[in-house]
Amino acid sequence: MGSPTIEFRQVYRSFNHVPVLAGMDLAIEHGETMTIIGGSGIGKSVTLKLIVGLLKPDAGQIFIEGEDIVPLTEDQLTRIRKKIGMVFQGSALFDSLSVAENIAYPLREHTAMSEHQIRERIMETLQLVGLDGTADKEPADLSGGMRKRVALARAIALAPKIILYDEPTTGLDPANTEKINELIMDMERKLNVTSVVVTHDMQSAFKISDRIGLLDNGKITVVGTPREIEQTNLPLIRQFITGRTA
Repeated sequence: MGSPTIEFRQVYRSFNHVPVLAGMDLAIEHGETMTIIGGSGIGKSVTLKLIVGLLKPDAGQIFIEGEDIVPLTEDQLTRIRKKIGMVFQGSALFDSLSVAENIAYPLREHTAMSEHQIRERIMETLQLVGLDGTADKEPADLSGGMRKRVALARAIALAPKIILYDEPTTGLDPANTEKINELIMDMERKLNVTSVVVTHDMQSAFKISDRIGLLDNGKITVVGTPREIEQTNLPLIRQFITGRTA
């Protein structure tokens, strides 16, 4: 097996002198879906922001495809960010732009594609997420589940090698939650991407993940396959599975 696609080595990050990550180690292999679970405010979303370079650690190394991104300048990070698509918790669509314009945004920002090529790429991504025929709609006209799928279409527009999902099923009904779960698995199969998912939804975590990691006290304290996590007797894991945590 080659080097991990994403690797944290002894990563520390604090806010106002309060430690959030305290020597975190984590290796995520190429093509796997790693789901990170943990309590609210424990550092899960911080982990995603560190991967994409929106935050820098106080100490430690973060490798993306073997390259430590911590020393990189903002300009140098642009090259790394092109490899990463992110699906934000609230979808983060531009309400003033159509579905097509939302997906076109990163293509116009980061590529020299012609308008014809951009239009073709928009149609490809909408087909991948099951939203043919919505290109000219406004985000306000879409359901919550459809907005999540547009956000995913935008995230994959640049053909990333890594997709980050921040609470992808929050606020969705069971039917739309199932659609998003299926899409996350589809992206892994069809696009051969490495995925990192942050979620409170244990049913989704068990369905979509190759491995699940528990973030607690600033570190990944437990990591295993869904079956291994489901069968563990550790009290904190049992609390998540039975839904008794905040």
